[in-house]
Amino acid sequence: MVTNEQFRKLALSFPGTEENPHFDRQAFKVTKKRNFATIHEASQTANLKLPLVEQSVFCDFGDGVYQVPNKWGLQGWTTFELAEVPEELILDALESAYNDVLKPKK
Repeated sequence: MVTNEQFRKLALSFPGTEENPHFDRQAFKVTKKRNFATIHEASQTANLKLPLVEQSVFCDFGDGVYQVPNKWGLQGWTTFELAEVPEELILDALESAYNDVLKPKK
């Protein structure tokens, strides 16, 4: 699976992405846009902001991927246990979250 450092490299590989502190996490956002991912290094988990349809698809993966169990989860925030999921899955989810943040708000 994926280490914290691998996740960081993947998240920062998207154009215009910057990393900033966000409470007890590090957040990744596109310049002047919203966060599309956060990482909690101590627990080796990452939360990604996915479109709701894609959230359900990624959650169907099985162990290691689940909806954040609160109002944030209802907005697409999805937890990935980095040690439980393959790098390709994380990269696909990051791409989805990144592209969703780039869409104009309605």
